[in-house]
Amino acid sequence: MPGPLHGIKIVDLSRVLAGPYCTMILGDMGAEVIKIENVDTGDETRGWGPPFMDGESAYYLCANRNKQGMTLNLKSEKGLEIVKKLISEADVVVQNFKSGTMERLGLGYEEIKKINEGIILASISGFGNTGPYSHLPGYDYIVQAMSGLMSITGEREGQPTKVGVAISDVLTGLYTCIGILGAIQNRNRTGEGQVVDISLFDSQLASLVNVASNYLCSGQIPERLGNAHPNIVPYQLFPASDGDFIIAVGNDRQYRKLAILLGDETLLAEKYEKNSDRLLHKNELINRISLTIGTKSRAEWKQLLDEAGIPNSPIYNVKEALESDQAISREMVVNVKHPIIPDLKLVGSPLKFSKTPVTIDRHPPIYGEHTEEVLMKLGYSKAEIEEMKQNQII
Repeated sequence: MPGPLHGIKIVDLSRVLAGPYCTMILGDMGAEVIKIENVDTGDETRGWGPPFMDGESAYYLCANRNKQGMTLNLKSEKGLEIVKKLISEADVVVQNFKSGTMERLGLGYEEIKKINEGIILASISGFGNTGPYSHLPGYDYIVQAMSGLMSITGEREGQPTKVGVAISDVLTGLYTCIGILGAIQNRNRTGEGQVVDISLFDSQLASLVNVASNYLCSGQIPERLGNAHPNIVPYQLFPASDGDFIIAVGNDRQYRKLAILLGDETLLAEKYEKNSDRLLHKNELINRISLTIGTKSRAEWKQLLDEAGIPNSPIYNVKEALESDQAISREMVVNVKHPIIPDLKLVGSPLKFSKTPVTIDRHPPIYGEHTEEVLMKLGYSKAEIEEMKQNQII
């Protein structure tokens, strides 16, 4: 059965992570995605390794499945003609060039809507199309620093710390996908396209959620708390006898269950009954709980806490997480056929549709793999395509 976005065509001019991650999600949902890479080197992530698998970088492979891949010299007159033909048939263009680049190429929104009135242009940038920083390049690391995220990440007495993945890029890819879907729905209603302007900075600020709200409501600047929670106790890491373990008590009912399970009557004192009171007595409470947690292994605590309905987890490494029974049952690691990589495994899609399931119909394309196929569909002959090669258009 075709995916929920079957029939939607995407021209993907993005590279690295935020844009490709967005277009991969759209492709997973059945959209036709044509990834256009520059004719010189292609997407920068093709060289971001090791690790490599038969010449393909793991980084590139993580965000480019379910796409057709072609190369194109957008600075040439012929290349511009080709991309405009693709845009004339498309629903969405996704790009993450520096501010002003699309206009200099002759592909700004006002230009492309002349050839396709309903086109949606999704522009991803570090800081958006407006504001004093709009001209600056934006990298995930920079945005993690500027958004306040690093200031709240890490141990209280340690350095500000970035998140272990390029989370600002990932969140921006998700927000861009949401914006595109909203713009498609609006076009279905009105027939009009529009610009979707998404920045890493805005996306990361929005994703501070309760931490940002805490500041806006109280005026107090949030601090680093390590593995603790600013509003909930106990909700943090504890050392079990054989390694680190997380207990995440989300309400007073769960706390009472925990106190009974731990067998320490002092934990049932009135001053610990409500979360707001536990916050006031946090240090002494955590010290008492830690003493008991240290007497058993992670496996023992997991069984006991699961049976009591108290959220918990050992801290898995990436191997343990991807090979867990839950990840396997949810098909979160998938085998993908690839023309040069014999055993390609990718992280599966978290989107589970009951009627239109996500399928992986295309491997991450080899550099320029579908260039000729795409051009022939646009009506170019083999002779014309060969001439383009000679002239370094493709």
